[in-house]
Amino acid sequence: MNRPSSRVDSFVQTEINWDKLDKTKFYVVGAGLFTGLTVALYPVSVVKTRLQVASKDVAERNAFSVVKGLLKNDGIPGLYRGFGTVITGAIPARIIFMTALETTKIAAFKLVEPFKFNEPTQAAIANGIGGMTASLFSQAVFVPIDVVSQKLMVQGYSGHATYNGGLDVVRKVIKADGVRGLYRGFGLSVMTYSPSSAAWWASYGSSQRVIWRSLGYDGDSEVAAPSQPKIMLVQACGGIIAGATASLITTPLDTIKTRLQVMGNQEKEKRPSARQVVKNLMGEYGWKGFYRGLGPRFFSMSAWGTSMILTYEYLKRLCATDAE
Repeated sequence: MNRPSSRVDSFVQTEINWDKLDKTKFYVVGAGLFTGLTVALYPVSVVKTRLQVASKDVAERNAFSVVKGLLKNDGIPGLYRGFGTVITGAIPARIIFMTALETTKIAAFKLVEPFKFNEPTQAAIANGIGGMTASLFSQAVFVPIDVVSQKLMVQGYSGHATYNGGLDVVRKVIKADGVRGLYRGFGLSVMTYSPSSAAWWASYGSSQRVIWRSLGYDGDSEVAAPSQPKIMLVQACGGIIAGATASLITTPLDTIKTRLQVMGNQEKEKRPSARQVVKNLMGEYGWKGFYRGLGPRFFSMSAWGTSMILTYEYLKRLCATDAE
């Protein structure tokens, strides 16, 4: 990729392109690293999901009370309901996601380069296209995992059915709806996660460049190449900004999607449509109902985003075959 030669290139050098990675090492080591992150942050997803599907008469009104109730009834394992299902599907989904992200980003950078946008804008567009494309490709694997894991997260809670593990969920869903039942909410998932991924990666790519310029890496001054701790700090700040942006934009759709996927799984006439979910939310909570679970979702996306991007950038440096 041809870029103007400038001191801002010291930032560009922190990015390792797809063609400079040992792909086998990237996938194997990446699976281990991201599994570890999932273990650390999974309880936040459980709390967020329970808050989103709780009926109005449930006593647990906030994240703290949900955690307290889970620990009281199930202990630590309660915070990991559905975890086995998520881990099973997470590895292939992430392989698809990372491959699509990196290859699409490169193509998108080349596509927007003739328009002569400034660097933050160029990065936002290319990263946003990459993030959206990666999300679209990975949804085929992610949605069934999402459906099964969320049913396990809320089983026995606020009137929801109970199951004997992930396979029991799959069996009952297929019996009731066929294979398409595993893709319930697929359209909303695409509408939620694709814009979320686009917003996250666009914000991350753009905010990094804005931060670097504010630190003097603007191409006009001879500034020494940034140290590794400084690079990691800027990447972490970019992850926080990206998480905040994406969570604010997509929480309403995520709430509707979650309710649609976990409610009314026994009889077809009891399964709400997306319109009914919206109507029920408005009737019970007003507009604020669409932002139920915003706190945990914001924390999850910011914490996950920051941890993920630091791990991801570290993984790329670790697997680089020709990094400078």
